[in-house]
Amino acid sequence: MQTLIIINDPPYGTERLYNGLRLAHALLKRDGEVTVFLMGDAVSGAKAGQKTPDGFYNTERMVKRVTTKGRVLLCGTCMDARGLTDDEVVKGAERSTMDALAEATEQADRVLVF
Repeated sequence: MQTLIIINDPPYGTERLYNGLRLAHALLKRDGEVTVFLMGDAVSGAKAGQKTPDGFYNTERMVKRVTTKGRVLLCGTCMDARGLTDDEVVKGAERSTMDALAEATEQADRVLVF
C-alpha cells in the first residue's frame, strides 16, 4: 500500500512534523511504501546540522530515518522562500515540485495531511 504524508508545520513549536514522521516510521516498519512531502515551514525539518537539547526530538534524525526505506520530498518553492539550499538538507531528501506532489497524490492509496 502506498501512503503519502503531507506535512506543513514547522519542525519545532508544534508537533505535527514530529507526529507525521513518527507515523511514517511506523508504516515503514510494516513494509508499506511511504512518501513524505514537506512543504511550507516543514521543509526546515530536513535541514542538516540541527542541534537540539539532550532528550528532545531532532527532526533531522527523524527525516534521515524515513529516507532509509521511504522517500522525503521537499517543496522547492518553499525551500527557496526560506533560503534553504539543496546543500543544506539531509542526504536522501529531494527537492521537489507541486507537479511531483500531484503525481504522488494520484498514485497513493491514502493521503494523510499534518
